Amino acid sequence: MTSPADNDSTKPSNFLRHVIESDLEQGNYSTRKWGGSPGDAAHHAAGMQDPAKVRMRFPPEPNGYLHIGHAKSIWLNFELAKEYGGVCHLRFDDTNPEKEEQEYVDAIRDAVQWLGYDTHLADNPAKPGEANDHVYFASNYFDFMYQAAEYLIGAGLAYVDEQSAEQIRANRGDFNTPGTDSPFRGRTPEENLARFRAMRDGQLEDGAAVLRARIDMASPNINMRDPALYRIRRATHHNTGDKWCIYPMYTFAHPIEDALEQITHSFCTLEFEDQRPFYDWLLDRLAEGGLVASPHPRQYEFARLNVTHVITSKRRLRQLVEENHVDGWDDPRMPTLAGLRRRGYTPEALKLFCERSGVTKSGGWIDYASLEAALRDTLDPIAPRAMAVLDPVKLVITNWDELMGAGFLDDCTAPVHPHHPERGQRSFKIGREVWIERTDYEDVQPKGFFRLFPGNKVRLKYGHTIVCTGGTRDASGKLQEVQATLVPDTKSGTPGADAIKVKGNITWVAAADALQAEVRLYERLFAAAQPGSGELLEELNRDSLVTCQAFVEPSLAGAAEGGAGFQFERHGYFVVDAKAAAAGQRVFNRAAGMRDSWGK
Repeated sequence: MTSPADNDSTKPSNFLRHVIESDLEQGNYSTRKWGGSPGDAAHHAAGMQDPAKVRMRFPPEPNGYLHIGHAKSIWLNFELAKEYGGVCHLRFDDTNPEKEEQEYVDAIRDAVQWLGYDTHLADNPAKPGEANDHVYFASNYFDFMYQAAEYLIGAGLAYVDEQSAEQIRANRGDFNTPGTDSPFRGRTPEENLARFRAMRDGQLEDGAAVLRARIDMASPNINMRDPALYRIRRATHHNTGDKWCIYPMYTFAHPIEDALEQITHSFCTLEFEDQRPFYDWLLDRLAEGGLVASPHPRQYEFARLNVTHVITSKRRLRQLVEENHVDGWDDPRMPTLAGLRRRGYTPEALKLFCERSGVTKSGGWIDYASLEAALRDTLDPIAPRAMAVLDPVKLVITNWDELMGAGFLDDCTAPVHPHHPERGQRSFKIGREVWIERTDYEDVQPKGFFRLFPGNKVRLKYGHTIVCTGGTRDASGKLQEVQATLVPDTKSGTPGADAIKVKGNITWVAAADALQAEVRLYERLFAAAQPGSGELLEELNRDSLVTCQAFVEPSLAGAAEGGAGFQFERHGYFVVDAKAAAAGQRVFNRAAGMRDSWGK
């Protein structure tokens, strides 16, 4: 992320930086104390002055795998916390027991760690100088949330409503009609407390009652018309088991979680903007009751990340997985961080993409090509090079044995990286037979085509110059073999090699030392630029995966999964497939081509 001191007007905007800087300048959070762990007002009052100038959080619900949109939120919160002398908490918003699983908890931890973010800070007064991990679960705050609910009931600020869900919905009104008071709204605090405890003790059936805030049924903001705080749900929770049969609503739990963790800036996407008045109302009421510390957190909203040809709805992504349209949550075509990682995206590429997208209040779509461009821009300076032939046809140098000796294999070298000579050379052979791309040969020269056609000279990159003499096709017209002759004394790097000028320079792999590999050419999963508005399956790109049996140079024999991958010269950026590697197979996934060619 750009440093706070950078005044370059060409940098992507981030209005949240100005919010933070204003708060710091005015000392809005300078009196905050920190008790060493999340807790209520008394817990923090007994602590020390907070060593973190700001506290932020990344609060995913563990009901699926993180996706590219979450990467934006992770980057934003962790980077801003780091830049302004703070800490970012990883918090699992696990208030919905029916959809949350330990698998997702583990996957989220792994994704955040893979992106390179740490949640440690030495801020525990009981252990001076010892860094502790700021990973929290909303479910660990259930006891406090219940206490807060009872406080609201006792203060006349909440009541148990036993209308049906349909009745509540009908009586809420709309933008033109004020809501209608529930017939249960006038119960005394004592009556409400007894009914709420009955909910807690399992005396009421699922859906029989909800706890609602008592605010204003005539509010122009429908979210302030007595929103629900608790519902009855008999479900086993991944963390608390069967301790509870009532669970807090997200809108109730979220501000409490922020307050207990002493969050200063709670960044949300724009769909939560209408919830901000309730966020403030709730924390104001709990602060008045001495339950949470002051000053309490403030919520700020930014536009979510929308990328063309990408769906981030967990429901839609789950459908793709469960109906086997993709190979699991980590399919390289999926927008999940697990999928992007397996495809070959790096943390650096995703961070660069997030930074370039900016942070604003206005929405819009970012072209998928920008994501690929960020990958290319980060990989080009570091990715080792290699040659690969993806659609192989054999080239026979017919005079090789005559000039070089029967069975002779000539040694060739090429730089591991053209701009980093210190990284050394890679070595491979050339002989009578080599593999070339089928598209590198034509019987008759098309306009602007300077590769192989009868009579044309080309250079085998890093090798020798040859003269094409023709090609052999089968009865169907499919190219079976290309023939050429060697031009003596033209080996790359030797004296006189450049005496013969050629316009064509093609990649190849010698048949003698080529490694066979499967190469998977991935494209965008959705053909529709803005998928999600129509039938999901009709919007899929049917050519999102093409598999080919390829040959690669021997320098890739020890290629391992992970890392920055490789640039296959001419073809793009590739990475070893993690699942295939675990099974002992040599498979390379294309992360991105050398340039954007979608729809061109």
